[in-house]
Amino acid sequence: MGYKETYNRWLTSDVVDDDTKAELRAIADNEKEIEERFYRDLEFGTAGMRGILGAGTNRLNIYNVRQASQGVAKYVKSRGEDAAKAGVLIGYDTRNFSRVFAEETAKVLTAAGVKAYLFPIVHSVPEVSFGIRELGCAAGVMITASHNPKEYNGYKVYGPDGGQLPPDAADVVVAAINSYDIFDDVKYIPLDEAKEKGLLEIPGSELDEKFLDVVQTQQQNPEAVKAVADTFKLIYTPLHGTGSRPVQAILKRIGFKNVLVVKEQDTEDGNFSTVVSPNPENKEAFDIAIEMAKQNDVDVIIGTDPDCDRVGIVVRDADGVYRTLTGNQTGALLVEYILRSKKEKGVLPADGVVIKTIVTTELAAAIAESYGVEVMNVLTGFKYIGEKMTEFAEKKNHTYLIGFEESYGYLVGTHARDKDGVVATMLIAEMAAYYKTKGMSLYEALMDVYKRYGYYAEKTVSFTMPGKDGMEKMAALLKGLRENPPVKAAGMDIVLYTDYQSQTVKDTKGNVKPLTGLPKSNVLKYNLSDDKTYFIVRPSGTEPKIKIYLGTFAESFEAATAEIEKVLADCKEQFGLN
Repeated sequence: MGYKETYNRWLTSDVVDDDTKAELRAIADNEKEIEERFYRDLEFGTAGMRGILGAGTNRLNIYNVRQASQGVAKYVKSRGEDAAKAGVLIGYDTRNFSRVFAEETAKVLTAAGVKAYLFPIVHSVPEVSFGIRELGCAAGVMITASHNPKEYNGYKVYGPDGGQLPPDAADVVVAAINSYDIFDDVKYIPLDEAKEKGLLEIPGSELDEKFLDVVQTQQQNPEAVKAVADTFKLIYTPLHGTGSRPVQAILKRIGFKNVLVVKEQDTEDGNFSTVVSPNPENKEAFDIAIEMAKQNDVDVIIGTDPDCDRVGIVVRDADGVYRTLTGNQTGALLVEYILRSKKEKGVLPADGVVIKTIVTTELAAAIAESYGVEVMNVLTGFKYIGEKMTEFAEKKNHTYLIGFEESYGYLVGTHARDKDGVVATMLIAEMAAYYKTKGMSLYEALMDVYKRYGYYAEKTVSFTMPGKDGMEKMAALLKGLRENPPVKAAGMDIVLYTDYQSQTVKDTKGNVKPLTGLPKSNVLKYNLSDDKTYFIVRPSGTEPKIKIYLGTFAESFEAATAEIEKVLADCKEQFGLN
């Protein structure tokens, strides 16, 4: 069926509501818009699906949320009667339609005979991941689009371990979803009926308290907080998201007395009206907080994204300038802090492991090596860190210490299997207090890390390619890079080509070695002849973007960043990106 036929089917279907039909009739004269909304189904990947809100198969709405839920129900039931009884935990963030989509999910699951646990209020990603494990659920669903702009929402599916579905399980869910027609095959019942049948349960606040209990156990230096609690001040902003309740609660629990909250952003506002995008990677998201910091003489600002799985921080440097730290810098600080703290207390395990993704800073590896701790690299996506954690728990062969991504996601502790902005915020705040007892700011601590391990610099640049044309451009770019690979960048030879899709590593002499230990992924890595500079090309898994990740190290931060800029400029010219 072509896109126009699908469009007409939505207009004439008895299932589609009047408001949706009105939205579609409004674009009747816009052929390009009709094509964009209906040329494909919204893709369901290993992390679920994410898209712009609206009517159409390539938009997120109650119809494809119901269809996805029907597929999840089939997946759960295929695992047996016990799995259906164990049920699915459903969480949702503050985005527009999140509560609606969560309720529709519960209606479909319970109609299929699968028990549903539906949170009564907004909850963060880590609380959902923890809750799945604590309740013994067979799966979980989180309605969120993380740090995307207000136009987006999403549907993430989790396995019984609390981690995002691994590829094999996701394939089963996708096959189940595709076995159902979006209108004819989807069944649902009212929530009241689901409750009467004993198929719908509302978790109580005791689950939230248990989550905070386990988060608190990850403190490294409780005494540092007590030492400075009376005078130390920090600013927190939830960026209109789910972090407000658990983050403020954990900071109060561990003894912080002067936490200033950005009130303008402490609201459940799905339009994120105080920011362009609720992304803690962007400094503009902290504009209000920075003004507060100047007025209140505050050295550190912490912000979490709408589903509280990412954390960004702003620190005051020696000149009084407020600087945003990258995810790589914050991650490196946390690795150094955790390993140092455990070593000082004599509890650093001999089999300890730090896990990072292939696009995340090599500074973490340098730090870990200095403490005799192993570093493992996984593909981009926290689900792969979660998989390793589950493997460690089963084989009992390693002790997980910390996992993180350059994209501002961190997890300390094994209570969850996804990024946790609550535990990360707690530890960043505690870390700032710890360095305060040493007469240092977080900025000075970062400079000390660079002096000790080398001046590592990284940069991630995204090139947006929206719509059908954009998808075709991205595919053509990756195809071209494989068929006609670049040979130089910034005057240096490319000496090593790693293709994570064909799982090969090739050198300039044509020698090819297999890449082992990682799943296939549409990612290309290029190592340059100076033996320290690299760049990686990867299409985003959640947005219509091509990303280039660059990294190097040098004898000064300025030299390292200058080298990255030269390589980036060359890549943009060679690849036709701007």
